[in-house]
Amino acid sequence: MNDLPLELRQGEFVISTDRARMTPPGVLRLLHGTHWGGGMTLEVLERAIANSICFGVFERNTLVGFGRAVTDLATYAYWTDVVIAENYRGRGLGRWLSECMLAHPELQGLRRVALLTRDAAELYTGVGFSVGPGSLIYMERRP
Repeated sequence: MNDLPLELRQGEFVISTDRARMTPPGVLRLLHGTHWGGGMTLEVLERAIANSICFGVFERNTLVGFGRAVTDLATYAYWTDVVIAENYRGRGLGRWLSECMLAHPELQGLRRVALLTRDAAELYTGVGFSVGPGSLIYMERRP
């Protein structure tokens, strides 16, 4: 992905899309603290980061949050691996990260931005997401 790095500041926090700031081992530590990311390997994460628009949340130089959008840059984006470190939750960083992801210049004009969540529906509803149409059936293929 050849997106241009962006940085946004809010007090002592910075959200950056500069992959050079997001070390894969640091991101992996965040993901291993989640219910969905425990099985992620460094090799798989490195490929995922290279092929997604990624957002790191930093307190000075410490990575405290992460999110990425898998997208064709034209019609669709899927948000995944969105996480704020446990001791930084409750400060509005998840909402700010979501707002920055939605405002990213290369993610404008899409027909659909989708995500799956087990425990953050209230956060995502607050930034404009809604439950999808009931007539759609979620399907997946797992080799």
